[in-house]
Amino acid sequence: MKTIDELLAEGVAGRRVFVRADLNVPLDSGTITDDGRIRAVLPTVKALADAGAKVVVASHLGRPKGAPDPAFSLATAASRLGELLGRGVAFATDTVGESATSVVAGLHDGDVAVIENLRFNAGETAKDDAERGEFADRLAALADVYVGDGFGAVHRKHASVYDLPARLPHYAGYLIATEVGVLKKLTEDVQRPYVVALGGSKVSDKLAVIDQLLGKADRLLIGGGMVFTFLKAKGYEVGASLLQEDQIPVVQEYIERAEKSGVELVLPVDVVTSTEFPDLKTKAPANPNTVAADAIPADQLGLDIGPQTRKLYASKLADAATVFWNGPMGVFEHPDYAEGTKAVAQALLDSPGFTVVGGGDSAAAVRILGFDETAFGHISTGGGASLEYLEGKTLPGLAALED
Repeated sequence: MKTIDELLAEGVAGRRVFVRADLNVPLDSGTITDDGRIRAVLPTVKALADAGAKVVVASHLGRPKGAPDPAFSLATAASRLGELLGRGVAFATDTVGESATSVVAGLHDGDVAVIENLRFNAGETAKDDAERGEFADRLAALADVYVGDGFGAVHRKHASVYDLPARLPHYAGYLIATEVGVLKKLTEDVQRPYVVALGGSKVSDKLAVIDQLLGKADRLLIGGGMVFTFLKAKGYEVGASLLQEDQIPVVQEYIERAEKSGVELVLPVDVVTSTEFPDLKTKAPANPNTVAADAIPADQLGLDIGPQTRKLYASKLADAATVFWNGPMGVFEHPDYAEGTKAVAQALLDSPGFTVVGGGDSAAAVRILGFDETAFGHISTGGGASLEYLEGKTLPGLAALED
């Protein structure tokens, strides 16, 4: 896989460089609530612009239905990119139409432009190879070189991620090179003890990665909504908590495998509950109640790991040489149920080992809860991509960058 450093050594002055970024930032009434993904692509965009390239940045945002939708416009992200770069950024109001063609044609050496949301064109996400290829052909007409730097999208077989690199000289940007380097530390020559903390709402989202980690990790700490399927699999009452009953047999098998393979599978000893889900908009007090993990009342639902579990998990992370964390421990968006996620984040900071926050809600939680991002070993920009890499899957966007 060639990297951007090799491209810069070849020279990019005057060349149109298409950067497939991930500007898929969360918006609240048109305001960006977390610009972490925009910041992540800055080193690549800045290096190319400073070297005299005509930089064309492209991304998706949200899930529009293959047609323009103002709610998913990249205009706000483009404006924020310009603020962070400290230079003007042109914006094309379409992807491959008259505006994009005109904006790119008007770029001077060192200029940066963002084209509109790639998913406004149905060809971006089409299952049909020919339809995707036709859109990739039109994107290729806008550039001379391709740089892949949207790690959060590399697990998607989309036109701008998979088909376009085949049509242009292609290189990995700084972000993708960094992400791949980190993931190799989690899969090849891992420093031990290797501890993985998994949370999030649905256990079905994590089954494949748990399957892989049962043969690689030394300890698995389970939290979040997914933990109640584990507790139920052990025969515990989980009340009104989130539960995927159809996954109980698989989870029971994983619990048995962990025992046989010597992997320490750690579950909560206590849980913070309530009789109803909290109001995440008003953040009104939710009257939390702490109960033993094997004694959740029938009318209550678990919303966070309890204080004893926080101490337990921190102790299990204290001697780790390598840590991977993906998924919050509870409903961290509400202050009454954020303590478990805070405790795990703090334990990562206190750990002497190499710590990786696996993107998605975990990365958002780190920022929302006020932690210093730079204090972690690495915060990934792609939760889904990170998990699929750890599952051992071939990621289309990375395969496309290989020579």
